[in-house]
Amino acid sequence: MNLSSMLKDLEELTWNAKQIQDNVLEEILRVSSNTEYLGRFLHGSSDKELFKKNVPVVSYDDVKPYIERVANGEPSDVITGALVTHFFLSSGTTGGKQKFFPVNNMFYEKMLFVAALRTSIIYKHIKCVKQGKEMKFLHTRPITTTPSGLPVGPMVASFLLSSYLKNLSSEGYTSPDEVILCPDDKQSMYCHLLCGLVQREEVASVSATFACSLVQAITLLEHHWKELCDNIRSGHVSDWITDPSCRDAVSAILGGPNLELADLIEHECSQETWEGIITRLWPNIKFIQCIVTGQMSQYIPMLEFYSNKLPLISPMYGASEALFGINVDPLCEPQDVAYTFLPNMSYFEFQEEGNNDEIIDLVDVKLGCFYEPLVTNHHGLYRYRMGDILQVTGFYNRSPQFRFVRRKNMVLSVHVETTTEEDVLKALSRATHVIESSGLMLMGFTCYSDISTLPGHYVIYWELKAKNNDVTVKLDDKLMVECCCVMEESFNALYRRLRSKHDSIGALEIRVMQEGTFYSLMEYFISQGASRSQYKTPICISSPHVLAILEEKVISRYFSDKTPPL
Repeated sequence: MNLSSMLKDLEELTWNAKQIQDNVLEEILRVSSNTEYLGRFLHGSSDKELFKKNVPVVSYDDVKPYIERVANGEPSDVITGALVTHFFLSSGTTGGKQKFFPVNNMFYEKMLFVAALRTSIIYKHIKCVKQGKEMKFLHTRPITTTPSGLPVGPMVASFLLSSYLKNLSSEGYTSPDEVILCPDDKQSMYCHLLCGLVQREEVASVSATFACSLVQAITLLEHHWKELCDNIRSGHVSDWITDPSCRDAVSAILGGPNLELADLIEHECSQETWEGIITRLWPNIKFIQCIVTGQMSQYIPMLEFYSNKLPLISPMYGASEALFGINVDPLCEPQDVAYTFLPNMSYFEFQEEGNNDEIIDLVDVKLGCFYEPLVTNHHGLYRYRMGDILQVTGFYNRSPQFRFVRRKNMVLSVHVETTTEEDVLKALSRATHVIESSGLMLMGFTCYSDISTLPGHYVIYWELKAKNNDVTVKLDDKLMVECCCVMEESFNALYRRLRSKHDSIGALEIRVMQEGTFYSLMEYFISQGASRSQYKTPICISSPHVLAILEEKVISRYFSDKTPPL
């Protein structure tokens, strides 16, 4: 990878955003205008204006029948002129159901380009990181097939199991390929930690796809550090690591007994607090890389606590449907992250929030406005609603930069009010400031609209942990009630007005759960087909089965004791 060449590509792409976007659409229409799906609207024409006039804006349910037909064995040209070679499976934890999308190797090539570009940007801003290694928590899971025999799997796992990984050097990672490719998630994560600890002096960064994955890794370390020390002290991997390729590769890295290293790790992990544990165990680490925007922002305080506030780099914005943009200012504060859209990824259009009549191009968005992106890609999606709400924060050359605001369909409501994901996260941030003084840390949350009684009310599930390892979590009733009140005070005016009418919205409730609840919730979703690398704790819960899992873990309940000020 040539640093200056990649940065030059970034400049050319962003300066020529309009022309590149026009070229992308022209190419897509040239290849796919005669497909069964587009042919109904374009009749073989590749004219951009006809596309904008005739092709409808769609959601997943609109295109699902066409995708399923290809998955069941019909030719790719039902939806795309390109050859569909496999399908990406979404996690299903954000929207409540898994979706699958047709793709081919072009998507992997774009993934490689974005990965090289973000690495170049980081090298530009952080010196000396090239000389170290990256402790990267990546996992795969077995790939299934469609009825016609095409592979189906999560985006990250599909890439890792493709031929593209074989062409990449693993020298820059602490873990060998065998650990990444291990099909057992727990064995894989344990071995990632073991390899990283053995090479602790060489680790320059730690990364995962999402912030929650790093918190899960730290949790696993908390539960298994004594066993990891035993492995290092004896020079043997634990017997429960049964994957033969993984076991052999890790044994080679372990390289025999190392009593001095085991004692050092044991000393650090047995301290009364794990504050700064990441920098204590990996003294040469320069930054943490994972997505910390949107619902991942809840994990920022935890990662800052464990890392002595190392830089948190949120590198990119992407999804199974398309790759969108990259963070060109990696050392900015997490709350200031904006993603510069890359015009060569797909064709992007935007609907301004609250205005479904007008659809505009990428370069025509306006500073400060809120938009939902529409994606037209090379693999069969045309004017597809992403369901994300973004805000324009600036421009990098001629390409806009967007702040991720929220998922469009993630809302709480028990009456006529609407409380969005962004509203909940802001309220949560204020409430967590209240508990910090008591030495507690919020490890995870989710919520749901309880309308089983009248009036309905919001239920917020919290998992709390003491910052001091030797301290048992002791909840101050008055403090927890204050948290309920602070959250309600943070909600919008309509909520507060309806809340003042006692027959409209009931008092907000916080239900505190046992430690480890959110780890159990993650394991449930993974058992249902979600990928560990792409897992995101759902902000809003509606599934009765998931609610039952949470309810079994509730240890105390608190209610707001006053109506919020109007």
